[in-house]
Amino acid sequence: MKKIQILGTGCPKCKTLTAHAEEAVKQLGIEASIEKVEKISDIMKFGIMTTPGLAIDGVVKSAGKVLAVEDIKKLLA
Repeated sequence: MKKIQILGTGCPKCKTLTAHAEEAVKQLGIEASIEKVEKISDIMKFGIMTTPGLAIDGVVKSAGKVLAVEDIKKLLA
């Protein structure tokens, strides 16, 4: 099972990225947990300076932009 982490403080972009990640998982039909990382100190541990960020299995795949559903699907495949 994949572990997807949305790195952000809950801004509109973070919420959009979360929705896109949920849709990507649904379309792929895979099992994944989606966790929101909202504390600044926890986000900083990932080494990103701009949010929203997306990490898969603990590895940062994107920072500072809202990925489209198709882009997230490619990262998960």
